[in-house]
Amino acid sequence: MIQAAKNLITYRELLAVLAWKNIALRYKQAYVGIAWAVFKPITLMLIFTLVKSFVGIDSGAIPYPLLTFAALMPWIFFQEATADGVGSVVSNAHLIRKIYFPREIFPLTTVITKLVELGINFVILAGLMAWYGFMPTAEALWLPLIILYTILASLSISLIGAAMNVYSRDVANVLPILLSLMMYASPVIYPLALVKEKLLVNQAAGEWSGTLYTLYTLNPMAGIIDAFQQTLLHGQPPDFSAMLPGMVLVTILLPIGYMVFKRAEAYFADVV
Repeated sequence: MIQAAKNLITYRELLAVLAWKNIALRYKQAYVGIAWAVFKPITLMLIFTLVKSFVGIDSGAIPYPLLTFAALMPWIFFQEATADGVGSVVSNAHLIRKIYFPREIFPLTTVITKLVELGINFVILAGLMAWYGFMPTAEALWLPLIILYTILASLSISLIGAAMNVYSRDVANVLPILLSLMMYASPVIYPLALVKEKLLVNQAAGEWSGTLYTLYTLNPMAGIIDAFQQTLLHGQPPDFSAMLPGMVLVTILLPIGYMVFKRAEAYFADVV
């Protein structure tokens, strides 16, 4: 991982150029693309709000649309950055065959590109917070670290997936489906507080309740989404006990993913 950091510093100008190219291609005269970045989270927020009116999800003192949009922001960023990162090596095959540079730059540039859409969604969230009369507190200063953690979580999957996708293109097709299913195992439609109440307070699963809660929070997005909501809407610091299992998993997966990616990298030009 130290070598990875050195590579990124050495090739930082190439990283910036590729990221800017991705942004320019995605948004130059692409009004539909810009609209989709706004339309998708708002549409999902409205759908989940409609569902909530039937099933009665308790959102506490936070208006449900606001709570859900704050959850959708990191989720959509993670989902799309990961899916695009998995396909990034194959989609840049023409560059791989021409010149050598660290191939991990491809998944990383996709994440940087998605930061633009995350920024757009922050503007929408600010409007919603103003509409509902919420103001961010000093706890919002945790956000850069939470976003960095989300990037690392995305890269831990993207690196392994991108290497596998070179040899089996089915990976890029299957992963979006798995990520869509993963959303229901993340506190997007419902807050993490409900899961904690059911398992840790009410012991809904009996003696397995604590184990199931740990397994649930092993999903890094559980802690990340809750941290977004806590710091932005509740004015509280992140719940590190909820984030710890996911952090441990990312700490293990990220170096493994990088080693798998670098081992496969030598054969990319021959296979892609």
